[in-house]
Amino acid sequence: MSDRHDADAAAPGGLALVIIDMISGWDFPDAEHLLPHARRVATDIAALAQACRERGVPVIYANDNRGRWRSDFHALVDAALAQDGPGAEITRLMRPHDDDYFVLKPKHSIFHGTPMPFLLQHLQVQRLVLAGVSSDQCVLMSVSDARMRELDPIVPADCSASQGDARHQVLLQQLRETWKVEAPPTWRVLFEDTPPSPTPSPPTRQEPSND
Repeated sequence: MSDRHDADAAAPGGLALVIIDMISGWDFPDAEHLLPHARRVATDIAALAQACRERGVPVIYANDNRGRWRSDFHALVDAALAQDGPGAEITRLMRPHDDDYFVLKPKHSIFHGTPMPFLLQHLQVQRLVLAGVSSDQCVLMSVSDARMRELDPIVPADCSASQGDARHQVLLQQLRETWKVEAPPTWRVLFEDTPPSPTPSPPTRQEPSND
């Protein structure tokens, strides 16, 4: 079975993954403090994205347009790769697949001024896994907006980061205790009971008969 997601099909289990602001040139204020933490979680986010694709769960990239109103998502990917260095390394690690979705956002939340609500409605999504940066800014604002839309956000601890570990841990505690949001220690618990779709084996070559 291909990892291709049918745009006309409902998301399996009503689940979708949104990767927030991981495709970047890291040229914004305070980026030097955030980048090392983003690099640390990038491998887990890429693994989570692949696990979703293997199960037909839609993967959505949400990125700031940074005021570039004539740009598009593919231009952001190309610009991140062209800068080389850690930003390009992260982009290569989690480069979007052809069947992934993307939205550009003007502000922190993935919902503010974006078609995200319509996309999630089209995919019949109820549970939203949020990954990326910064956990106590864009991720938190997106959690708030998701809750107001009666969606169930999930924030795996190993797939988001802030400008420091202490800030990230405070955010996780706030999500669990105040917001009552799922924030499991690892993304892997999301798929413990859902193995990936098997890939069909190639047909066995029949040896010619000697009879």
